[in-house]
Amino acid sequence: MHIKKLILIGASTGGPGQIQKIIKSIKKDFNKVMIIAQHMQSAYLQSFTNQLDNNCIVQVATASENLTLSSGNIYVLPENYEIFESMGVLKFKKYNDALNYSPNINLLFNSVSNIKENIEVMCIVLTGIGDDGAVGAYNLQKSGAKCLNESEESSIVYGMPKAANELNPYAKQCDINQICKAMEEF
Repeated sequence: MHIKKLILIGASTGGPGQIQKIIKSIKKDFNKVMIIAQHMQSAYLQSFTNQLDNNCIVQVATASENLTLSSGNIYVLPENYEIFESMGVLKFKKYNDALNYSPNINLLFNSVSNIKENIEVMCIVLTGIGDDGAVGAYNLQKSGAKCLNESEESSIVYGMPKAANELNPYAKQCDINQICKAMEEF
């Protein structure tokens, strides 16, 4: 199935709880692809993915090398992955070089900003320490994506969203409930 809409979520400290809220808000007719990059030690990511899958009406799976993205699914990155286009489909590609954060949000966002397919993209920077995701979100904004950053009021730690807001004044600041609503309307 051709992907028409892609939602990218980046989070760090405080992210698992916020992502749970987003997952629980998803309706049965979800026909988009969602990719979640949550900073977390790899030993805990499979358990996190299973917990999301148990609380979601659609399938939540762990991304893997060369896995083809499919509409109606949610993928959690276990490590650093990029998205690439091959023969008309989008796939995951593992990035083996060491980066500051894993999974790296900028890497994910930047890889999607280079895809020339006719896909609508929404990227969301949630709570977290540091600035991962800010540059990638800005690059996505320049390529036509809709960018949302979690507001200071609903962020557990207002580091990553603040960095993204400072770099990209065109992004919309939203609390977690507004983010859920915007995703549903997207």
